[in-house]
Amino acid sequence: MSAHHHHGHEHGHHHHHGNPTDHGRAFAIAITLNAVFVAVEFVYGFIANSTALMADAGHNLSDVLGLILAWGAAILAKRTPSGRYTYGLRSSSMLAALFNGMLLMAACGAIAWEAALQLMNPTPVQGLTVSVVAAVGIAVNGVSAWLFMAGSKDDLNIRGAYLHLAADAAISLGVLLSGLVVMYTGWTWLDPLVSIAIVVLITMGTWSLLRESLRMVLAAVPENVDAPQVEQFLRAQPGVTEVHDLHIWSMSTTETALTAHLVMPDGYPGDQALDAITRELKEKFSIHHTTLQTEQGTTEHACCLHGKGEADEGHGHHGHDHDHDHEHGHEHRHEPAHQHAPHQHGHRH
Repeated sequence: MSAHHHHGHEHGHHHHHGNPTDHGRAFAIAITLNAVFVAVEFVYGFIANSTALMADAGHNLSDVLGLILAWGAAILAKRTPSGRYTYGLRSSSMLAALFNGMLLMAACGAIAWEAALQLMNPTPVQGLTVSVVAAVGIAVNGVSAWLFMAGSKDDLNIRGAYLHLAADAAISLGVLLSGLVVMYTGWTWLDPLVSIAIVVLITMGTWSLLRESLRMVLAAVPENVDAPQVEQFLRAQPGVTEVHDLHIWSMSTTETALTAHLVMPDGYPGDQALDAITRELKEKFSIHHTTLQTEQGTTEHACCLHGKGEADEGHGHHGHDHDHDHEHGHEHRHEPAHQHAPHQHGHRH
């Protein structure tokens, strides 16, 4: 069991650029700053009769929730695999990124609705109050976004938090400018118009986050992995004549898993050969958890997910689920039809 747990620990830390605890501090600071600001902004939005401010406060509230979600997921992602959750809870980061995108979209809908009402029934807006509060908003969101900038390239969950905050800083800037214009010209219709323009901007930014996190949750090949290239690489390995049952998917917002069957007529090439393939997959394609199965090709195999499942009925292979939650180091035997050495999983991490 210890080997299994060691494997979990190893995964928990390898791909977080910078120290994950820094993000913990970033989350704590950003959540506190934003929570205080939401309360202030909502009160002043009410006083100044500005839908742009109140809408921004509502959006900032979704920010706080999004940050709490992302922080919770970042903590869960470091949990060691257990008996039931053999992958640990790393996939919670993908769900958080998805919910974060959905929260943003919901906030956008609420802002747009509020702005439409304000456009139909314009009421006087106190431009100065709006501008001052918005200026504070730029500072709060700017600082918060800056805390997450470093991690946003490598982790979709952190990118969700970063996008959320950066979008907020942009909103506050829009609100600030409209507040100043309203102050000097008395164009109250500008306040809701700015809200609508902001909604369009956020929707465009959130779309890619939503699409990517949804793909992750649906176990698609991650954006940064070229599946045909991976297959080509595996086929090019010494002794490999065929590759099938190749699956590549995201375990979390930063980690990728792969399972594949390699047909090697000369038999199992030894642990070192498979270790080398695993190592190269990690270095070349950022695939962190590889499970390889070797076969000699003496029986007909095809992936049961591709509709050729009937051919596999007699092999005990058909029910072989591709979640590969097996304990590491065990042997994977097919029916006694082939009496050669049992297939071993050559995944050393």
